Amino acid sequence: MAMATSHYEIFYNEKRAATDLRKYRKKGPIPSTRALIEALIAEGVEGATLLDIGGGIGAIQHELIDAGVAYATSVEASTPYLDAAREESQRRGQYDRVTYLHGDFVELADSVPPAEIVALDRVINVYPDWERLAELAAARAERLFGLVYPRDTRMVRVVIFAMNLLLRLLRKPVRASVRPHDAIERVARERGLISRFSRSVGPWQIAIFRRA
Repeated sequence: MAMATSHYEIFYNEKRAATDLRKYRKKGPIPSTRALIEALIAEGVEGATLLDIGGGIGAIQHELIDAGVAYATSVEASTPYLDAAREESQRRGQYDRVTYLHGDFVELADSVPPAEIVALDRVINVYPDWERLAELAAARAERLFGLVYPRDTRMVRVVIFAMNLLLRLLRKPVRASVRPHDAIERVARERGLISRFSRSVGPWQIAIFRRA
């Protein structure tokens, strides 16, 4: 969701989606996503609704529905990733419990209903107007707001700088950035949410905020 949808899909294309789905089926969620899922489950998900923004192949949706979430809405700007999420939902018998919306959440937000749980897994780091995205997402969280984003450390910044340089050389239309943790907390706090959980997993920060 970091740019016009057609440009976004140049990077998050069918080949990448197929690779990610194959890895997920073989090994399950990547460690940072798994940590977010486990933290949300610990807060209670039985019978809840979920809004998964930039959900990719749908790992959070699939796992949380298995854990008791009643219904999910998936908003994803990449058609191949949305198709992969649908395919996996059908395989798991979950298809009738997910609504799929294609597009940029910031543009669609007014038409997206709130949910008890809202998830942003590795999204704000590649979205230029990340504060607007986070504000709109937080506003739709009726109970829990969960995020995964790069840790604000010198090493992570060096890695992201190198990655962006490579992406530029390869003419790829995606760039990543570190978002300050205190700024993320401020956005959540301004939307009536308080910090509930924070944990680092490798280069990623997992954070859960709860409606005050």
